[in-house]
Amino acid sequence: MNSTVRSLRRQHLAFAITLALPFVVSAQQASTEATQLDDIQVTAQRRAEDPQKIPLAITPVSGEKLDIITSSGGDIRVLAARLPSLNIESSFGRAFPRFYIRGLGNTDFDLNASQPVSLIYDEVVLENPLLKGFPIFDLDRVEMLRGPQGTLFGRNTPAGALKFESAQPSQEAGGYAQLSYGSYGTLNFEGAYGGPLTDAWSARFSGMYQRRQDWVDNAFTGEDDALEGYKELAYRAQFLHETDSSRMLFNVHKRELEGTARLFRANIFVPGTNDLVSDFDPAEIAIDGINYQDLDGSGGSARLSFDLGSVTLHSVTGYETVNSYSRGDIDGGFGASYAPPFGPGFIPFDAQSADGLPEHRQITQEFRVASNEWGKVDWQAGVFYFDEDLTIDSFNYNTFSGEENGYAYQNQSNKAWAAFASADVELSDALKLTGGLRYTRDEKDFEARRIVSPIGAGPSGLLTANPSDSNVSGDVALSWSLSEDLSVYGRYARGFRAPSIQGRLLFGDSLSIADSETVDSFEVGVKSEILDGRARVNGSVFRYEVKDQQLTAVGGTANFNTLINAEKSIGQGIEVDVEAYVTDHLLMTLGYSLNDTEIRDPNLAIAPCGGGCTVLDPAGATAGTVSIYGNPLPQAPKNVANLTARYGIPVDDGEWFVYTDWAYRSAVNFFLYEAEEFRGKALLEGGLRAGYNWNYGEYEVALFGRNITDKVIAVGGIDFNNLTGFINEPRTWGVEFTANF
Repeated sequence: MNSTVRSLRRQHLAFAITLALPFVVSAQQASTEATQLDDIQVTAQRRAEDPQKIPLAITPVSGEKLDIITSSGGDIRVLAARLPSLNIESSFGRAFPRFYIRGLGNTDFDLNASQPVSLIYDEVVLENPLLKGFPIFDLDRVEMLRGPQGTLFGRNTPAGALKFESAQPSQEAGGYAQLSYGSYGTLNFEGAYGGPLTDAWSARFSGMYQRRQDWVDNAFTGEDDALEGYKELAYRAQFLHETDSSRMLFNVHKRELEGTARLFRANIFVPGTNDLVSDFDPAEIAIDGINYQDLDGSGGSARLSFDLGSVTLHSVTGYETVNSYSRGDIDGGFGASYAPPFGPGFIPFDAQSADGLPEHRQITQEFRVASNEWGKVDWQAGVFYFDEDLTIDSFNYNTFSGEENGYAYQNQSNKAWAAFASADVELSDALKLTGGLRYTRDEKDFEARRIVSPIGAGPSGLLTANPSDSNVSGDVALSWSLSEDLSVYGRYARGFRAPSIQGRLLFGDSLSIADSETVDSFEVGVKSEILDGRARVNGSVFRYEVKDQQLTAVGGTANFNTLINAEKSIGQGIEVDVEAYVTDHLLMTLGYSLNDTEIRDPNLAIAPCGGGCTVLDPAGATAGTVSIYGNPLPQAPKNVANLTARYGIPVDDGEWFVYTDWAYRSAVNFFLYEAEEFRGKALLEGGLRAGYNWNYGEYEVALFGRNITDKVIAVGGIDFNNLTGFINEPRTWGVEFTANF
């Protein structure tokens, strides 16, 4: 008991110190030489622009802030809640992130899942969810575009887009190397080097290696440090050719991941609450199934531009392929009620399964023409082509014999094309009109078959479907510059997501198809720079309505992933981004968003949990279902907030510094229905970093901590067997050295 109290006191002290730090040092006297914020360039509208001049809710992240939140071997999920209105979670661990912007996302765990948030890496859209987990290293910046991207990105972006832009080659030679080591044997190396090859050619080579040792004991087998480790390697080579009238950038990249799949933990909730059981230990699990994961992906792109005088022709060609296999103990325990002993808690039946993506390839091509300084009118127009083929394997295993007792597969070919055009028109020196349209055609050819049933249902016949649709989306915005440093804007946008289809036939006999969805969004915002460039304050107010929203009824009593359409969902809220030098040595950022979402379909009912949870929704019209009318969207926190503060003390040719960052998201529902146990508690995680850099920033050594208050909560659940959940990342401490050259 005393050790628990001391641990809590240490956590609260660390929390108090890091929160108090900015306010203590801000009381110090600012120097006489004013410090201004750095200029930022983004490509949210496919041109290099100042985000303060774009009529769109954008949050860019770059530089030190991006480096720090990825410390300790973090994957792309570390961005969750560190930008307003953004949540990221996964039931596959590092391999398969699920994104949510303004509450819109998809909890679907199928390897063919469609998401309403698009991820664009170096101008190439990554459609399959396994592609979206590509590591973030050697980046120039991250851009978050909130709200429907109806024109320039368009396809499957009704919630918004995340854009990642790698650091590019240049004629200036240089690079960096960064090495850190921390808790659980976590090793993180990242480095890059580039420079000229000839007067016209330059290159940049970058790589990343992350490793964490197993640190979770398996109480069932008696093996210490049996699970939760991983090894990940990724690298990228870029070659750039530049002349006065052309620019050609070539990119090849690869990713390899192996380690533990997501650890599902049986009966971790106190029945009737979302509290973890009193004897819960994050460093221990008791499972009798096999758990591992491996993934191998690679790709390349060619980004070409040719200055033709009055216009520039752009071409972006992309190729991606990924294959993976992930196997886990889904019941989260050992034994079963019909094969005792069993535990922890009651295990109705054993569940061990795997999903594989043995074949996949994606080809994309875009041609775009953009005007060059046409005076009061700037425009761009183009065509886009998308071609993807994939095969998904689904396996089930008898835990007690270890034999495969179920197998089904899915094959899908997806082709889509689009034509788009947009323009900016200066109506006056202060007033600008922006608008565009996009026509999209999307077609899928799908087949699925069950070969062996784990429940004795026998094989299925070949089931096929060919969903397709066409749509016109777009946006229009009016921005008004009240002064050089202050502008307001209003924007309307329509987004579109093509039909989705699944054939998870291990436990079902039919295909699952969701019709297209559309979203209409209205947004009003303000962007400002104040205090002579020492601070930026941006804000937006929005409301959207999704028609025929694609949702996924996950698990439940039927243990079947079912795609459904809700007649309507609505969302509304506010977002604020603040960045400021409080003093010349104290830089702070603050982000906040409120997202209020609601499902509006009085006739929509789904099967609730099959594992004994406490359901809060009323019964549906069909026996065994509950109505989800009025529920918030799943994994959609109402409040998201983040805070960073960096204080530096210059000394000779170096600097002592301390940096803290905090991210908060409020409670979320794990599923479409509401249940006491499957409602994730609010999560506040903090980071702390202190160190010294010298030789004018050429070298740096730092101590760091992530999740420094050691917060442990469930961030997701499995609902068809027992009260199974999975938890957030553990607290880690470490040391890091960086050399720039």
